[in-house]
Amino acid sequence: MRTTRARVGAISLLPTAGLALLLTIILAVAMAVAARAAGPESVANAAARLLPAVVNISTTQKIEGAGQVPMPNLPENSPFREFFDDFFEKQQREGDQPQRRVSSLGSGFVIDPSGIVVTNNHVIEGAEEIEAKFHDGSTLKATILGKDTKTDLAVLKVEPPKPLPYVSFGNSDVLRVGDWVMAIGNPFGLGGSLTLGIVSARNRDINSGPYDDFIQTDAAINRGNSGGPLFNMDGEVVGINTAIISPSGGSIGIGFSVPSNTAKGVIEQLRQYGETRRGWLGVKIQTITPEIAESLNLSSSEGALVSDVVPTGPAEKAGIKAGDVILSFDGKPIREMRDLPRLVADTPVEKTVEVLVARSGGKQNVKVRLGRLEEGEKLTEAATTPEPGTGTEPKSVDVLGMKIAALNDELRKKYNIGPQVQGVVVLSVDENSSAFEKRIEAGDVITEADQRPASSPDEIRERVKEIEERGKDSILLLVSKSSQQGEPRFIGLKLKKG
Repeated sequence: MRTTRARVGAISLLPTAGLALLLTIILAVAMAVAARAAGPESVANAAARLLPAVVNISTTQKIEGAGQVPMPNLPENSPFREFFDDFFEKQQREGDQPQRRVSSLGSGFVIDPSGIVVTNNHVIEGAEEIEAKFHDGSTLKATILGKDTKTDLAVLKVEPPKPLPYVSFGNSDVLRVGDWVMAIGNPFGLGGSLTLGIVSARNRDINSGPYDDFIQTDAAINRGNSGGPLFNMDGEVVGINTAIISPSGGSIGIGFSVPSNTAKGVIEQLRQYGETRRGWLGVKIQTITPEIAESLNLSSSEGALVSDVVPTGPAEKAGIKAGDVILSFDGKPIREMRDLPRLVADTPVEKTVEVLVARSGGKQNVKVRLGRLEEGEKLTEAATTPEPGTGTEPKSVDVLGMKIAALNDELRKKYNIGPQVQGVVVLSVDENSSAFEKRIEAGDVITEADQRPASSPDEIRERVKEIEERGKDSILLLVSKSSQQGEPRFIGLKLKKG
């Protein structure tokens, strides 16, 4: 009893402010315990508001039936011979199997109450019939307004009897790793399902296209979620769920979404024109490796190295050359090579922009009037059509672990090298050489050595000697890669392996 009184007395002697602080701490601890027991904050209100705007996409298409199964080669005395004879005689009488109709499922979401629906291109690719099923169970036929394979986006149109629930895009650029996000879609055809997770990473490149800049999330995304929205906690669409990494086909917590800021411009063009209208610079570019940076006397590996310019394209007309390093485009810095294609694509066609390039140790601004990518791709394809010829194989020279020779008609025919490619062809590569490590292979054409045109094997050998005399460790080669349909690439090659 005496101890109890002492404790009561001690509390009664606390000042009013101290007592208030103690009660506040006790209350905070109690609330934390209660919150932990109840779990994270519910998203039920957000789900109720967003689910009606998310649709299930169902597509059907006809595919040709399988042809006749070939007769197995059985010996005359085989016990199965009679069985297979009867089977294949019946198959011949019935002919080929008829066409079959196949269905696929995906997701989408309404962005305009008049009936504009966004989904993935791969969800509706090849479809003859498309239907959008809504949260209330109603179904509407959908038609394609436009689609874009580069970003895997498509815009559909339905004709609703009344305005539809819809959602709006948010700003994906403000997302941070660790932010909460929600995915809603149609996994495995189950209908509207919501999953919750966080942004696991930003700016992911998964080698699915030229404009890869994915949001990675651990919110469960499965087959059938493709084309569905990724929401922030304000209920804004910040991504379009497109791909997963999974050995089993189910979610392992690695899903990818097209950022809303990438999608918005594409979707607007598809709605307006039925196609995309991207800016086009007319250059082929590559990443700057440490060896290339050393060869070009660059202080860092930032920027995009121009490996080739398209004849008569915007860059060539403006004076941009192979070997230039693009440091900024329209006032925006190019930190890494893949920044440039996205910036150019997002720039209006025929806009004149300033491009800062590094060249021969200096920097200069070049003004370029952009073309249209879709037209430029046709021009590029026409310019790279090969024309085979005839001739005899010339004498070869060994240099840097490669056997090289001057180009002639016979070698052009042998390696399918177009007439527009000029230089020295690689006949073979020593597997113990630096050239082999850099994946130079037979059929590749060395068009430049040390940033100067190379028309003969002896010229390349002389360039190597010059560089050795200057005390440098590597030489910069411009190589037209046979394995990439003649795509030119700068390769920094060590003079000595090791």
